[in-house]
Amino acid sequence: METLRDILDAAARGVFPPPDGRTTVVAQASHRDAGVLAFTAHAVVFTDEDPRWVYDTLATVPCDALAAPMNARFLAAFLERTGRTSETIDAMLVGSPLPGEPALPLQEITDGEHPRIVYARRRRGEVRAWTTEGGVLVLGRGIAGRLEVSVEVDDGVRHRGLGRALVTAARQLAPEPLWAQVAPGNARSMRAFQAAGYRPVGSEALLIAG
Repeated sequence: METLRDILDAAARGVFPPPDGRTTVVAQASHRDAGVLAFTAHAVVFTDEDPRWVYDTLATVPCDALAAPMNARFLAAFLERTGRTSETIDAMLVGSPLPGEPALPLQEITDGEHPRIVYARRRRGEVRAWTTEGGVLVLGRGIAGRLEVSVEVDDGVRHRGLGRALVTAARQLAPEPLWAQVAPGNARSMRAFQAAGYRPVGSEALLIAG
């Protein structure tokens, strides 16, 4: 049976679920993460809830069937049933590893109690973080163990290309496809990731265990 990680690994290679308007339900890869992934005309719900509940609930959502898995009514019912929390629906991007060493001077954070590492551990495992002047780069294993990146840029150095440089450096540090979750309204971040070669492959709504 195809797993959530199988689906993500295939998407990283440019192979997506069939655009048949259907929804696939797969088991969670861990207790921490449940949610919905939306690809072109195909959604994937990852949950340990009864798949019949998922399909029955989707059928009650008053909208186009293609939109139902990301519709607010379905997500609200999903949150209510699982007792989880969620922040937003993110764009899902992926970048392949790059050869060479990062051009930025990066210093790895060795203090496990650093606030950025503590925050990242709420959503990811095997977290590592680096600093450079004006920014922070974080890698960790998130949904189904995929490698994920996040960055922070200080207000005083914005609009200078540091975000793009950080996410490019992340691809050089990564030994495998690297995933990013970006709020669609964060146009600045979206531009930085795409300029650094990350490809948009879908959207996701992550439900986090309390």
